[in-house]
Amino acid sequence: MSRTVKIGFIGAGGIARWQGEQLKKVPGAEVVAVADVNDAAIEQFKKQIPVKTTLKDWKQLLAMKEIEAVSVCTPNKLHCEPTIAALKAGKHVLVEKPMAMNADEAKAMVAAGKKAKRLLQIGFQWRFTPAAQLLHKRVAAGDFGKILYVRAQALRRRGIPSWGVFGRKELQGGGPMIDIGVHILEMAHFVMGAPKATAARGSCYTYIGDRKPDVACSWGAWDHKTYTVEDLAVGFIKFADGASLVIESSFAAHIDKDVFTIQIMGTKAGATYDPLQVFTDDGGYMWNQTPAFAGSGDCFEYKMRHFVECVRDGKKCKAPGEDGLVVQQMLDGIYRSAELNREVTIR
Repeated sequence: MSRTVKIGFIGAGGIARWQGEQLKKVPGAEVVAVADVNDAAIEQFKKQIPVKTTLKDWKQLLAMKEIEAVSVCTPNKLHCEPTIAALKAGKHVLVEKPMAMNADEAKAMVAAGKKAKRLLQIGFQWRFTPAAQLLHKRVAAGDFGKILYVRAQALRRRGIPSWGVFGRKELQGGGPMIDIGVHILEMAHFVMGAPKATAARGSCYTYIGDRKPDVACSWGAWDHKTYTVEDLAVGFIKFADGASLVIESSFAAHIDKDVFTIQIMGTKAGATYDPLQVFTDDGGYMWNQTPAFAGSGDCFEYKMRHFVECVRDGKKCKAPGEDGLVVQQMLDGIYRSAELNREVTIR
């Protein structure tokens, strides 16, 4: 019988509780401890996730010998330090996206994982969706020919979080680009086959979030007084193989509806993620291909199951720290370009 992987959580907020819910579905996984400075968050975590030990100090959690793996679910600014400390303590680590506040932190985290010879997995789940897996396989098989251009969109019409610290740049590093844009960017880059990024151009705009909410929306009012991030960010990435990618991400934008998709254009075929379709030519005609069934499975559950299986069974990680670093470098490039108002090199 497979052994049980005992897991500790650093951070007890919404994403930690959601991860904990998914772990309930994973045989051989047990959440044994959670650390958070917020008592209310701890109490809510306990209501949802059976846990033996609750702590204020995450360093005490890392001292627990029974814990083999740790999930870091703190605000972005607090990803790096506990991740490196957990790896040094001999724990395997899953850290939520984005990996860090910047690429320098991400590099240090990857280095710590290698030195400790412990797993560092990044909380990228969208690459595990059936649609992303299908497109990735077809790209890898050469069905699209050479990938020329990808358009990635993670857009909300009015979805500024009314909880947490998502509007505070000093704690998050940015707004929608680093929070939800990171999801569509990691998936798009994975589907493309992970080409090497060489340059970035970006623009950021704030025009709604920093003023008092005056339009009704389902997300409720946010704290506009502490809002220091962008509402809308757009970026252009160049790759060493000649391909290019445009990404658009917003918490608030004057658009018809929320959008979360990618569009691929290649020399032999193209595709969209949502709706899932492939566009190609055959027999003298243009064809639109729609799969009758693309597969099933919850990508959030798979992320947690995969983490446990990598820790327990030694499986090769499909979302390693190195992938997180590459995505972080692209995000850094977009934000740096927006600040400098020019194209920047990604090294």
